[in-house]
Amino acid sequence: MSVWPATAATVLVLLASHWGAYQHGLSVERAKGAQVSAQRDSGDRLAEVIGEQSARQEEHRSADAQQEARVKAHEERTIADAGAAGADAAGQRLRDEGAKLAATVSCPGTDTAAIARGQAAFRAAMVLSDLLDRSVVTNRELAQAYDRARIAGEQCSREHDALIAKRASGSAR
Repeated sequence: MSVWPATAATVLVLLASHWGAYQHGLSVERAKGAQVSAQRDSGDRLAEVIGEQSARQEEHRSADAQQEARVKAHEERTIADAGAAGADAAGQRLRDEGAKLAATVSCPGTDTAAIARGQAAFRAAMVLSDLLDRSVVTNRELAQAYDRARIAGEQCSREHDALIAKRASGSAR
């Protein structure tokens, strides 16, 4: 009966060594899994940080493009306002010339026929001067409205193009 205890002891030693080897293998696999998981998490975090930086850069680029469009529109409005001031000055010169013409035509004379013609010419000059004044005012208003609408449309177009470029670069990722 001395074989049983030795055999039992051998089986127990074999079982214990297999159990130990199994536990060691299990702990090695867990360590490898934890290492792989940590690398994956690190890669995910890195990708997230890069994505956030890229998104921030794109937002800054878009904001810069919009600001650039606003600045350009402001410059165009300034130029249009200067043009309107020039047109106002030209209109005032025309009105002055019309008033001079009306004053010239209404010169008093001794001939009654000449006086009648002068009065008719004066009335016609006054009507033309009034029409010119109205035309200048209307033209100025129309030009200002056109300039503001054109500038606003161009600004909107530039901002839209900047947003479309942002979307296109965002979908290319």
